Amino acid sequence: MQPVAPAPLELAHRLGSLRRRQWPDVRLTQKALAKALGVAAPTVASWESLTNPKLPLPDHVSAYARFFATRRSVEQEPILVPLDSLTPDECAYYEQLDAELLRLRAAASKPSAGDVVAVRRSWYFPDTGPATLVCAQLPANARSPFAKPANANYTELLSYADLDALFELHGHIRAENPTMDVFYKADPNIVPDDLSGHVILLGGIIWNDVTKDLSDMVDLPVKQVVDSSLKSGDIFVADIDGSERRFLPEWKDNKLAEDVGLLARVPNPLNSNRTLTICNGIHSSGVLGAVRSLTDARLRESNEGYIAERFRSAESFLILTRVKVMKGKALTPDFKKTVLYQWSQENPQ
Repeated sequence: MQPVAPAPLELAHRLGSLRRRQWPDVRLTQKALAKALGVAAPTVASWESLTNPKLPLPDHVSAYARFFATRRSVEQEPILVPLDSLTPDECAYYEQLDAELLRLRAAASKPSAGDVVAVRRSWYFPDTGPATLVCAQLPANARSPFAKPANANYTELLSYADLDALFELHGHIRAENPTMDVFYKADPNIVPDDLSGHVILLGGIIWNDVTKDLSDMVDLPVKQVVDSSLKSGDIFVADIDGSERRFLPEWKDNKLAEDVGLLARVPNPLNSNRTLTICNGIHSSGVLGAVRSLTDARLRESNEGYIAERFRSAESFLILTRVKVMKGKALTPDFKKTVLYQWSQENPQ
């Protein structure tokens, strides 16, 4: 299901596009435009904001149209030329642009238009599924005694890594898709048929061969690699403008204070009609943070809106985010404040 961009975003996007692209050879800043329109620079910024757009008055909208109706507005220092000085061609364009912008403003001012950020539910799948969550299995020396089949109180789930994330996400996907089969399996128990539906990978590559193999198939711009400076997990690296950037956790008083989480959604490389989602982290806190970014009732709507606004029709996207850790517990990231790196790719069709 594609996200629906609300009307305020359409107006904000159009205003920003006019400033940046109307005359590609002219660098027109928000400050310079604001001075020409007789308003403060933060006001122009608020009108163009794609996260929390403010609605300009109709007179300000018409001033935008007048400014961008003639290149004479920027021949020297940006100015708002008198309306009666427009040539017939400029006047015709002004009237066309004014009508367009006022129409967008009217749509944006309808009741509740600014209340809905986006129609998006990342964990709802509008097909028959199934969905399979794939977890790493803890090595034998890291398992609880109760994870051993010979124990009278044997509990299979105690052999799973990232159990908090699994518990959180399995219940959420079941609630979003009540008629769909939703399975969870440890990496050693995966068979090929498990990978042809919607696949959700939880955790990193150390103990999870499925995560490594599928991540290699989709060739994401962020990799997880071993770093000799970190003994408790693998770090993320990204190639940004030809340079490698490393993303590391932060520590305070020898305790983990901030982890890094990865959330990625791409077509399933084994069945392009289904999806592959990766929720990963340097440590378990990062994995849980990536999961809770779209399950936490207090923040999921805002984070879904962030994804909808920035990635729109993208078929694939990836977000690296900071995940704060307090008293050993991962806090849900707010994408508006915590994103470290993001990437998207449009549908090639």
